[in-house]
Amino acid sequence: MKKDVALVLSSGGPRGFAFIGAIEELLSQGFRITSVAGTSAGALVGGIYAAGGLNAFKEWLFGLDPLKVVTLMDPAFSRSGLMKGERVIEAIKKRVPDVLIESLPIPFTAISTDLCTGEEVIFEKGPLFDAIRASISIPSMFQPVSFGGRTLIDGGVSNTFPLNRVRRNGRDILIGFDVNETDKAIAPDENKMVGILDRSFSLMNRTIARQQIALTPPDILIEMPFDSFSSIADYGHAREIVAAGAALTAAALDLEMKRNPTIFV
Repeated sequence: MKKDVALVLSSGGPRGFAFIGAIEELLSQGFRITSVAGTSAGALVGGIYAAGGLNAFKEWLFGLDPLKVVTLMDPAFSRSGLMKGERVIEAIKKRVPDVLIESLPIPFTAISTDLCTGEEVIFEKGPLFDAIRASISIPSMFQPVSFGGRTLIDGGVSNTFPLNRVRRNGRDILIGFDVNETDKAIAPDENKMVGILDRSFSLMNRTIARQQIALTPPDILIEMPFDSFSSIADYGHAREIVAAGAALTAAALDLEMKRNPTIFV
């Protein structure tokens, strides 16, 4: 009998599609995902899974190519962000209808950040896609979201890897998938400003994730380097990223089974 799983999914841009493969691998091995918490890409995939829309979402993703990704971009013509972020959310809602978080069959938590105070904003109720849109508000890419008198930005700024926010049932194991690890074999490009900025944000996410792992150690940790699938073009490579997520999850479960088989009993 496989265990209940409290699943936590980090922020991570297109690498977050790996979470689809992770969920599918866990389910194929007989685990029961009994709660989910996520930030940014993790909130997107985790919330869609909790709403029962993962298959429809994956089918849509696999139909995207770089040109179709471009058509989902809605320029904001604003100093607060390059894109409005509405077009992609509406496209997803055509496949996965909106629902109240509190009515989901499993507990779900999404994380955003108050731009003024820097505080975490925790979504555990209200419209699912309001929470997702707030959580994925990557600074400079998407316009911030006005919600409840606050201006909200990406949850990765305050809690990249919300291991401490998932709701536990007392008999589950805590599994976290963080896609913000470094790949020491890849040397950063020190001669391009955009590359330096991108890596700086990634290192910030890694630092916050490391802190969360130290404070709330997961029973099983799955990791992917942030150097993998890090460009905008990778949004059109979902099939490859999903497969990578499944493979990493299978390897992590196999390793833990050999090291500590009683954890699954």
